[in-house]
Amino acid sequence: MITGASAGIGAAFARALAARGAHLVLVARRAGPLAALADELRRTVPVEVVALDLSAPAAAADLHRAVTDRGLHVTSLINNAAVGSFTLFADADPGQLATEIALDVAAPVQLTAAFLPGLRHAGNGFVINLASASGYLPSPRMAVYSATKAFMLSFTESLWTELRGTGLTVFAVAPGATATGFTAHMGPDAAVLTAGKVRRPEDVVATALHHLERRNPAPAVIDGRANRLTVTLTRFLPRRRTAALMSRIFDPTR
Repeated sequence: MITGASAGIGAAFARALAARGAHLVLVARRAGPLAALADELRRTVPVEVVALDLSAPAAAADLHRAVTDRGLHVTSLINNAAVGSFTLFADADPGQLATEIALDVAAPVQLTAAFLPGLRHAGNGFVINLASASGYLPSPRMAVYSATKAFMLSFTESLWTELRGTGLTVFAVAPGATATGFTAHMGPDAAVLTAGKVRRPEDVVATALHHLERRNPAPAVIDGRANRLTVTLTRFLPRRRTAALMSRIFDPTR
């Protein structure tokens, strides 16, 4: 099962796993693009689609019920769906921030909880949570988004510890700037996020699947050498220096 599967990293995961022969359940809010992707992939593997807004309070229960009613057994889960905003916190729309927290935090937690008994019973699958390089760093103008990704890192690391020895592989993949169109709905100032060299969705998926194939995968992997280097170097800086540096990087007037 892949959430946020209609485009970007989610769609890249779907294509890569279909090429490996995986049967898929694709979940996204936008029914049209989701159906188009499913039609493409059904030439290779069975694909089920569920069009659902995962930010709704009962979404996880509704999705679990929909899958169960179809007689499907989910053995692996990729929590990819997310939304973000790019503005000073004081200027942010409270409703948008609530949606970010609902989709980026509550949904993956509730989905993992709902499907975990079946995942553990299968005993040979995986849970991949999409975090972000910004989850390791303060991110002025994306304060809530980066905080949700910091949550995902901590949540995943704890699950990784709890589920060791069960046969279920759990880890987070943390991309940096990626050419997904994710920032297109965040306003014109968000263009600064992709002003430099960006990774492709296929790069992120390749990083995740390579990590999955390791004998003993760590609880998190950062996509891209430059992103790994940035995160590593900032660990040696005082937090106030890191925050000031990220403020300059994310300044749309720079």
